[in-house]
Amino acid sequence: MMKIILATHNADKRNEMMAALADLNIEILSLEDFPQVGEIIEDGHTLVENAKIKAKAVFDITGIPAISDDTGLLVDALDGAPGVYSARYAGEHATYSDNVNKLLDEMKDILAQNRGAQFQTSMVFLNNDTELMANGIVKGQITETPKGVGGFGYDPVFYIPEQEKTFAEMTIQEKNQISHRGIALRNLKGILHSYLNHPQIQENA
Repeated sequence: MMKIILATHNADKRNEMMAALADLNIEILSLEDFPQVGEIIEDGHTLVENAKIKAKAVFDITGIPAISDDTGLLVDALDGAPGVYSARYAGEHATYSDNVNKLLDEMKDILAQNRGAQFQTSMVFLNNDTELMANGIVKGQITETPKGVGGFGYDPVFYIPEQEKTFAEMTIQEKNQISHRGIALRNLKGILHSYLNHPQIQENA
């Protein structure tokens, strides 16, 4: 059974990823068990670049295959912001609430029909010279006020019209079925399943 580190210190993100990957024949490890990795500087210009940076850093230090992701919220009325800066939109040490409040403040004069947005996730698996990538996108709208107590990040203000709910009003199972990260995970899972069952890979694992 292959061991794989989920390259994130974000417990909420890790829980979503573990739930989606639970039925693969892998042993999922937490980055918290590898303090030697330390802080990883995500200085890429795209989500894919940041995901690659994290996966490579973890693999280079631990020698264990890694899965990483980077996610961005792209708001139409803000010309795609906050994008790669989503996690630190209100500053380097911003909380979820700080980021949400900044977003809502910047959109306070935006009409309902112009509040379209999308979440994008880029996900990377890295093992030696093997790099597998997958993406996920979900479109929605930014609400005028937070709704719901579940989820994390911008979930309370990201509304899915078809579901008539924000991500924060959904269960983790409901969210994973339609979310950007859920889509990326399913795409990666299919690729990873084939990779894990390749005879040569199994021999080298």
